[in-house]
Amino acid sequence: MTRPIERRALLKGAGIATATAAATLGAPVLAAPALAQTAPRVRWRLTTSYSKALPTLFGASELLAKYVKEATDGAFQIDVFAPGEIVPGLQAFDAVQNGTVELAQTALYYYIGKDPSFAPFTTMPFGLNARMQTAWMYHGGGLELQDKFLAKYGVVGFVGGNTGAQMGGWFRKEIKSLDDIRGLKMRLPGLAGQVMAKLGLVPQNIASGDIYPALEKGTIDAAEFVGPYDDEKLGFVRVAPYYYYPGWWEGGPTIHFIANDKAWQKLPASYQAVFKAASAYANADMLAKYDAGNPAALRRLVAQGAQLRAFPIEVMDAAYKINTELMAEISAKNEAFKEIYGSMLAFRNEGYLWWQVGEYPYDGYMIRARQRG
Repeated sequence: MTRPIERRALLKGAGIATATAAATLGAPVLAAPALAQTAPRVRWRLTTSYSKALPTLFGASELLAKYVKEATDGAFQIDVFAPGEIVPGLQAFDAVQNGTVELAQTALYYYIGKDPSFAPFTTMPFGLNARMQTAWMYHGGGLELQDKFLAKYGVVGFVGGNTGAQMGGWFRKEIKSLDDIRGLKMRLPGLAGQVMAKLGLVPQNIASGDIYPALEKGTIDAAEFVGPYDDEKLGFVRVAPYYYYPGWWEGGPTIHFIANDKAWQKLPASYQAVFKAASAYANADMLAKYDAGNPAALRRLVAQGAQLRAFPIEVMDAAYKINTELMAEISAKNEAFKEIYGSMLAFRNEGYLWWQVGEYPYDGYMIRARQRG
């Protein structure tokens, strides 16, 4: 992957090549300083759904702003604001839609109250893993479906990160059967909350900065967020010792940058290209950071008292069955969801044809070999 300095050099090199070609054709050529002077000055505000205490999630916004600024020699700047500095974290999308800010960093599945069709662009229960999600978005029709859907809201979406497979969350008590699920209040956003509600759980949608106090006070009994690297920073191990896996509702969730369409259309094409490249870099960088940071964080959490537990197969099977029924119900009522989810589901089923002979056997063998020493 091109480093920041190399990326900037490439952009400037491209400009030199363009000028040389123009001179060869007899076209007038502007000196580099003149071009820089004519570049419009643009300053956007970005509000994020994620706390500054989360350097990987919040940091993706800072990374985007850094590269956009560097690649435009400071002509296009993005100021990043934490939740509550302009609007609460879960109002980020609305702030972009109504023009309060030009840009937001958020997860689209936070907004299924508007339409469940938002969810597949982030993640679905028993959906795609991280690599499949990225492949579907870039090369499986996901981006085209996303652009068509988001246009109704006057916004433009850009893939800007992925956490990888998440954990199943922190519980104050052990889960041994379906009976232990019933009546629990759990921070669990997206359609997974609706699935678990059918199992008797009471889902809550709580912004990242409010999860720990709610868990500590007993307002909720359990909470999921991301995985070891972020969960360690939020301190959940101190108030809920049982750490469950897998997070079947988030096999590979995508984080988005959402821009106001009118503001986006006003950008010069060169600024749009820089923004897209910076967003793509942030997307790859986030997953790499989680993959690098999660192993050591998991070791530390166990040392601090976290008790790793796998969800009972009874719970997994019941959730899978209910999820299949729920997706069919929503699809029957919502044509947009039917089209989007159908595309994602077909991509998942086709993708696992390869996964079962390529990725999974290799990983499975290496895990067993590691255990044998």
